[in-house]
Amino acid sequence: MKEKFISYLIRISGTILGSILIAISINTFLVPYGLLSGGISGISLLVQYISNINSGIIMFILNIPIFIIGFKFTSRDFIILSLLGMGFMSLFIYLTKNLSSYKMINDLLASAIYGGMLSGLGSGIVLKNRASTGGMDIVSIILNKKYGIKVPTLSFAINIVIVLIGGLIKSPVLSIYTLVSMLVSSILLDKILVGFDNKKMLFIVTNKEKEISEYLIQTLKRGVTYIDGEGAYTGEKKKIIYCVVTSNQLVKVKKMITDIDDHAFLSITDVSEAHGRGFKTLSF
Repeated sequence: MKEKFISYLIRISGTILGSILIAISINTFLVPYGLLSGGISGISLLVQYISNINSGIIMFILNIPIFIIGFKFTSRDFIILSLLGMGFMSLFIYLTKNLSSYKMINDLLASAIYGGMLSGLGSGIVLKNRASTGGMDIVSIILNKKYGIKVPTLSFAINIVIVLIGGLIKSPVLSIYTLVSMLVSSILLDKILVGFDNKKMLFIVTNKEKEISEYLIQTLKRGVTYIDGEGAYTGEKKKIIYCVVTSNQLVKVKKMITDIDDHAFLSITDVSEAHGRGFKTLSF
């Protein structure tokens, strides 16, 4: 019970921290140059530029129907933390609104990149703690659960529409810099969610499958599956080893295979996601 409470407390802290970082990125790097952020916050900034109504207030109002839908399709736990994230982000956007009066960096491109980095970091921290800041994050997660579309990819696609609208309202030039900021944010978000250490899928054809499998299981702590294979030319039956490892482990695996069987055939493929024992999975 105590561990569960501590875990929940860590998630709350991470959600608040990420929300603050997003709010700071908006008012420090984006608004001073008239740039946009993604999702509901981007729409809120468009309205702010037109009406001078603070984007934090607009964001709160626009999130109400989205959270109503979210209650139906996502977990109660996720929605509660997302309400917290959305509330703190809206609050800190309002509290830090005076920061938007100053240009911290006197370079439009650098400001767009820094804004994207800070926003991507904040969003990644929030989503890593199985929460969101509301808005399009919830919409993306619902579509991810139903259709398996990656959250960062879907978010970036939605943001393209916002950029096009922003180009018509503000400036086509600023829209390009907004797109750069969003791209940086999307890349960093993807790295935080999926991990900097990419997964590799291995198919190993060898006559010493037991020795290689033992190393993978005992030393690297990775699961191994045998697939029955047969050589098309020789007709010789073999056990093909199937295994998923991290890219950090790949160098060790290749050396080990060479040491055990220098005639082994190794096929390596990138894996976008790996779920199950030994690999962490986010659940919303």
